[in-house]
Amino acid sequence: MELNPSIERILLNRGISTPEDLEEYLSDKPQTTYDPFLLHDMEEGVDLILSAVDMGKNICIYGDYDADGVTSVALLKGVLDSMGAHTSYYIPSRFDEGYGLNSAALDKIKEAGASLVVTVDCGCTSVSEVEHAKEIGLEILITDHHAMKDEIPDCLLINPKHPDSRYPFRSLAGVGVAFKVAQALVETVGLPKEVLTSNLDLVGIGTIGDVVPLVDENRMLVKYGLRAINVSNRPGLKALIERVGLTQGALKSRDISHVVVPHINAAGRVDNATLAARLMQTKDQDKAVKLADSLAECNINRKNLQQSLLRDCLETLEAEGDTDRKFILLDVEGAHEGIVGIVASNIREKYGVPTMIMTTTPEGEKKGSGRSPDGIDLFSVLNKHPDVFVRFGGHSAACGFTVKPEEVSRLRDILEEEMGVKYEAAPEAFSGKKEPEIFIDEDDADFTFTQQQDLMEPFGKDNPRPLIGLKLNVKSYDRIGAEGQFLRVRGIMPKGKDMLCVDFMHPDEDEVIAARSYGGGDTILAVGYLEEREWNGTKSLQFKIEHLEEVPSE
Repeated sequence: MELNPSIERILLNRGISTPEDLEEYLSDKPQTTYDPFLLHDMEEGVDLILSAVDMGKNICIYGDYDADGVTSVALLKGVLDSMGAHTSYYIPSRFDEGYGLNSAALDKIKEAGASLVVTVDCGCTSVSEVEHAKEIGLEILITDHHAMKDEIPDCLLINPKHPDSRYPFRSLAGVGVAFKVAQALVETVGLPKEVLTSNLDLVGIGTIGDVVPLVDENRMLVKYGLRAINVSNRPGLKALIERVGLTQGALKSRDISHVVVPHINAAGRVDNATLAARLMQTKDQDKAVKLADSLAECNINRKNLQQSLLRDCLETLEAEGDTDRKFILLDVEGAHEGIVGIVASNIREKYGVPTMIMTTTPEGEKKGSGRSPDGIDLFSVLNKHPDVFVRFGGHSAACGFTVKPEEVSRLRDILEEEMGVKYEAAPEAFSGKKEPEIFIDEDDADFTFTQQQDLMEPFGKDNPRPLIGLKLNVKSYDRIGAEGQFLRVRGIMPKGKDMLCVDFMHPDEDEVIAARSYGGGDTILAVGYLEEREWNGTKSLQFKIEHLEEVPSE
């Protein structure tokens, strides 16, 4: 294949340089995968599970309440059920129990008759909870992918980030780890390959949903996962796809990340994640339709709560008027715990700085969630000060935490100091503006570019849709949308090629820049994404603006 020169430069920038790398990266059938037994404790973990199955013990799969956890539960339970195991599952309430293992839940699981608990997508920091499990006679196997602390639970623990792991790839999602456990079980027992392939739809959803790097083995899993999603006969998934207005057979990673995953997450955010877990497991079409309807209602509720909290937070920040923030820490009384993380993400996008939002729990503690821009590892900051927290966890870009009210001022002082140091070292990470990956001219801005860009799917963390910079002069601009809330710019590139641009992100600020270029003014730089649009059967190119910049005079 002859590559568009700009696409070729993008691939080289991403380390795709050899013919072998290029073939694997663009292939519909990538081959990058690793032996599951390279994961620490995998052999012993498989033996423990198979022993429990052979002895007829009850096995409880203990998961998390997000899309990664829900799909992990459905996958591992389905595989164990196909082996004839006696299984149940437990997903804690975000509101009453919080993230991860908790001792009260382990008591309930024991009382219900389980002998073995296998965690998915959680547990690697649950030192005291594992001790409690052993005290009450529960065997426990942890499978997780989150960052590990210095103190490790005293049990079998399968995690690619384990210090003793020989696994070549450390960035699997929780469902990716669950899939490797399933792979090891299937290989050991000699089950049909279909037991694994029938669950690739779940692997794709969970991996995309957890925003792990879409490189290496994750890229392989998501490519096959998307293919599986598009042909899946899973009643719950088909019902959800239809209910949210998507078309099975043409789904891409952004459809999963922007539509399917938020609906699955909405169950745990405003109701109970078992709704989503039941949806992913049911074989009854009528039940699937009813559960999909329930998730849609949850998502509507989630959106309303999110918009209300976001509005309140933005009003608070605008009233404060601080334009030189290195971080944002908001304490919002009455905020819904299930949506503080999404709103923190919205505010991080707007201001470009690490953002944490917390609210008061019924127990009088402060419980919150944080989101951080690329290049600022929020988890490492918190991990340096564990004594501040009742509990905390997460990864570089996101965290959850609980603190005593009297520790809030100390947390704020720590963030002030730590983020100040990080700002001095890398101020660009706090700018909120994304730098283009590549600058292109009109010779490369064509349908070949957009078609070959599609071959770079799936897009996600560490393999983003190419962010492009192009220079243009403004021929005209106007506001579009029902309330004129968006900006449309008709531009002309240096060699005379027209380019239609739309701006959904910063229309007010960018309109000021567009006005200065209008009618023969200065050339401006548009930063955004080149894509195809179709109208009345005719395809054309469109540029989706992230932001406009004025080009300094030479």
